[in-house]
Parts: sequence; C-alpha cells; structure tokens
Amino acid sequence: MGSCLQSFGKYHPYHCCQPKWVKAVKGNKDDKKDSKWIGDLFRLGLVPGSYIPGKSIRILREYTRYRSKLVSCRSSEKNRFQNAFTVCNVALDAVVSDMFGKSATSITDYLISSDTFDPEYCTSLLQKSLKKKADTVVESIEGYHMTQAQKERMIMVRSHLDYVTKSIAELDEKLDRLVEPYEGAIKLLCTIPGINRASAITIISEIGTDMSQFTNSKRLCCWAGLTPSNNESAGKKKSVRITRAGVYLKPALVQVAHAAVKSDKSPYYKIKYERIYKRRGKKRAIIAIARMILTAIYHMFVTGEVFNPSDLYKIDMPQEMVGKQKEKAVKQAAKLLISLGLIKAADISVA
Repeated sequence: MGSCLQSFGKYHPYHCCQPKWVKAVKGNKDDKKDSKWIGDLFRLGLVPGSYIPGKSIRILREYTRYRSKLVSCRSSEKNRFQNAFTVCNVALDAVVSDMFGKSATSITDYLISSDTFDPEYCTSLLQKSLKKKADTVVESIEGYHMTQAQKERMIMVRSHLDYVTKSIAELDEKLDRLVEPYEGAIKLLCTIPGINRASAITIISEIGTDMSQFTNSKRLCCWAGLTPSNNESAGKKKSVRITRAGVYLKPALVQVAHAAVKSDKSPYYKIKYERIYKRRGKKRAIIAIARMILTAIYHMFVTGEVFNPSDLYKIDMPQEMVGKQKEKAVKQAAKLLISLGLIKAADISVA
C-alpha cells in the first residue's frame, strides 16, 4: 500500500485503508500488480479511508493495548504457577478461593522454601475465615512431592509474575497522567451501568471522543464488529455472524455488557438481556447489549448528556406508578370497547 501511494506523492500515515477493500483477484497478483491495482483504485477515489484518531488518542491506545497484553501475560503466569503445584500433587486451589491471597501465598512460599512439611506450622499461616478449613487445607497438601528443579521453576515464574504486576502498576500511573484531558469523558461514560474507569479509558483510547469521524452510531457499531453480516443471495440468507473487527474494543464492550446485565443497582440492561436471550440465546444477547452500550456512548459523546435512555422509566418505574399506569391503560381500553359498541358502560360498573 505504501509503495503505490508514494508514486502519488510523499507517503502520509493517514493514507491507510482496510486491506479487504483493495484485495486483488486470486491467481493474478504479485507485488507490482498489487501496487498498480491499488494505485488505480486510489486514482479513481474507490479506496475508503480507515479511521485514524489524533496523535494523543493513538498514544493512549498504544498504552491501553500494551496493558491488555500485560494483563493476559499475568493471567498466563498465574495459571502456570498454579499448574506447577497441581503437578506436584498439591490441591490447594481446590480449597482456597484465591490461589494468590495472603494465606495461600504464605503456604506456597513455605512449600517452595522448605524441604519438610509441618502441618502445625502450615495451619498457623492461615488467616481469617480460612482457619475453619485448616484440616481440609492440610489434607490437600499432604503426600505432595516436589523436586528442587520444580521449586526453582516456581521461583522463576513467581519472580516474573511480580515483575509483570509491577509493570502494570507503573503503566496505570502513566495512564492516569495521559487521560487527564479526558476526565470529563471518563466521568460521562461511568454513568453507564457496567462501565468503570479502566473500561472507560479503553473505550476512549479506541474510538476517541470526536464522533464526527463516524457518520452515525450504526457505522460505529459496524466498525467495532458488533453488527450482523448482511449475506443474502438469490433470496437465501446465509451466515449473519459478526465480523472480526474491533479486536481490542469488542472484548472490552463484551466485558462491560456482562457487568451491566449482572447489575442490580441499574437493572436497565439486565431486563433487556433477559428478554433477548430467551429468544436468541445468551451469546447473541450479550453482543446485542454490547451494541446498545456502544450506541449509547456515541450519542452521549455527541450530545454531552449523561446516560438517560428514553425508555428508562419503564424499567426503573416505582411500583405505585406502575399501578397507576395499569389503571390508566384499563380505562383507555374500556373507553375504546364502549365506543366500538362491544361492551356497555353498565358492564364496566358492574365488573
């Protein structure tokens, strides 16, 4: 792409497009033909440009994406550390809720550093409610066998895990300084159920705050990969699976959607999710909720208003108002039936 655009002038980083829109015909392509084909499309104005945010957003995006990679690396190291104890016949993870809590960490450090196992000393390391499970904890450890080579590997994994955790903490401090100009947008997004500060920063780093880049909310959802495909030929509809776009944005929105449908304080999305998954299934329902949230984000950035959907009163309506609404609906229905001559007013009074 860059070689062909250089023929039209100095290469500029904003001259970027989606590769699938400039794909050459199979069986008749090489580097030179690709350049010529893309050059012809560009000359005719048939190359739609990709969305590239401003420099500040791009820098913020680099940090947030790097953070997601570090978080994934930390999860992998935790699983690797836990699996190392499982191989040595230590089933501590089946007893404790958090393998990296204070009590579990004290026990794992003791097993790695000691050549013998003292049940009484192990019991003394337990804290708070885990003391009630002292016998179960000892049973999960007794009979283990751990070689020196395995202990050294565990120490290496633990040291790398500590290093990654420290790197994430340093990265969070850097992110707090980078997002200072966007504190207003972050507070605005946090009014949506399921969105916290971390997810708000991720969303802003991916789409920015200027929605003029997108024509409408539908284009934004399509760009994020939350829109069903339109695949129909000869009157026959084929797969309508969502696209692979939004590699970083889509998982963040799905995570937000899961948190939103579990919220009891704001049951707006929870009720909508329950209505959808009965007909379409849970996975499609979560994608639908994620798209609703992204649509709300678009309109909030455009208008600057906090989260306040037009149909919110139907879900968060007090019970007294619900009764009044039902009485009003019954009266209107009765008037309609009387005007059509289907029932008489006397019948209503008797009822």
